[in-house]
Amino acid sequence: MGAIQGSIFASSKRLQMTDSIDLTVQSLQAHAVEHDHWCIAWSGGKDSSATLTLIMWLLDSGRIPRPKSLTVFYADTRMELPPLAIAARQIMDDLRERGIEVQVVRAPMDKRFFVYILGRGVPPPNNNTLRWCTRQIKVDPMSAAVEHMLGIAGKALMITGVRQGESAIRDARIEMSCSKDGAECGQGWYQQVLPNAKGVRGRIATLAPLLHWRVCHVWEWLKHWAPTAEFGDWSTAMIADAYGGDEAEEINARTGCVGCPLAQEDTALKTVLQNPKWAHLEPLLRLKPLYRELREPRHRIKKAGLDRLKDGSIAKNPQRMGPLTFEARMTGLDRVLAIQAEINAHGPSIDILDAEEESRIRELIALKTWPDGWDGDEPLADTVMDTVYQNGSVQPLLFGATA
Repeated sequence: MGAIQGSIFASSKRLQMTDSIDLTVQSLQAHAVEHDHWCIAWSGGKDSSATLTLIMWLLDSGRIPRPKSLTVFYADTRMELPPLAIAARQIMDDLRERGIEVQVVRAPMDKRFFVYILGRGVPPPNNNTLRWCTRQIKVDPMSAAVEHMLGIAGKALMITGVRQGESAIRDARIEMSCSKDGAECGQGWYQQVLPNAKGVRGRIATLAPLLHWRVCHVWEWLKHWAPTAEFGDWSTAMIADAYGGDEAEEINARTGCVGCPLAQEDTALKTVLQNPKWAHLEPLLRLKPLYRELREPRHRIKKAGLDRLKDGSIAKNPQRMGPLTFEARMTGLDRVLAIQAEINAHGPSIDILDAEEESRIRELIALKTWPDGWDGDEPLADTVMDTVYQNGSVQPLLFGATA
C-alpha cells in the first residue's frame, strides 16, 4: 500500500517571534534595498506602530541597510483614540531626535471630519450610501503628501502596516481587509489605492513587511520588546494598553475614529474606559448617538422631485435626503464642544475639535454654505409629500397631507 499524502503544512511549526522578525528582514532585504527612498505610512495603531518601530530597530542595529532617505507620514485624522494620539506624539518626538523626517498628514480644513459635517452640512458617514470618511480624512491626504514627496525624490517605496497573519505565507491571494485581526482602519486602502493614485502611478511601490505576523507577535513587540532600551525605548506600551493591555489579543478591538459611525460598537473606546487613567473620556460615548441623530430626517432637507445630476442624468432617488439644516449643525457643534469641555475639566485635555476648526465651522454656517447640488430651498426631509419616481411619474398622497 502506498504512503498517504499529507498536507504540506502538516509538519510545519507555528512561527515564533524571532522567525517573524527574520522573515521581515528577508522581505526588506529582498525588496526594500532596491529603493533609495522609503516612506512609512503610519496611523498610530498597533500594526503600523509595530512596523515603524521594528524597522527603526533593524536600521539602528544594522540588520538592514539604510536608504538614502526615510520619511514617516503620520495620518492624523484628528479623531484618533486619545491614548493612541498621545503615544503618537511621543513617538514622533523620538523619531525627530533620531533625525528622521516626520510629516503630519491631515485633510484640508474644509474636509476634516467635523468641519465637513457641521460646516458644510454633509451627514455623518454610514456603511450603505455615504461612506466618505476613510478616503477623505486618511487616504486622500496621504496620497497628496506622497505625491508631493515624489516630486522631489522621483520614485519611492511605501511601507505599510498591512498584516494578514501567519496564513499570508501560505496564501497567494492577499485580501486587503480592514477587519482582519482588528486591523487598523484604512491600512488596506493604502496598499490598494496609493500605487494607482493620480500623480503617483508608476512611481511608487508598496511593501508590507509584517504581512505574515501573528497578532500575538504584534502585542509581544509593542508591550515587551519595543519599550526596552535594547530595541529602541519606544512609547508603544501605551498603544497596547489602549487596546486592552494583557487582554488585548482576546478583545481584538478594531481601532478607528473615536465613536466611529461605521462600527456597530465602540469596542476600542469602551476598552480604554476600563482603565481608570482614561475613565474621564466617557463623554466620548455620546458621539455615536449624536451621529445617528443627525442622520434623521428631521435634521435634514430633501429633494422635492426630479433631480438632475451634473452630467444631466436623473438621480436614481429623486427625493433623496440630503444635507443637515443650519439648526442641526449648530446643535451638533454645541454638543461636541460640550463633550470636549466636560472631558477637559476632569483630566488630560483633548482637542477633537480645535479653535481653528470651530471658527471655520461657524464661518461656513454664517456664509450659508451647502454641499454641491443643494441650495437650501429644499423642504425638510420629514415633510410629507407626493412620491416622485425616476421616470417622472407621481404617486399622490392617498389621503392628502395632514396638518
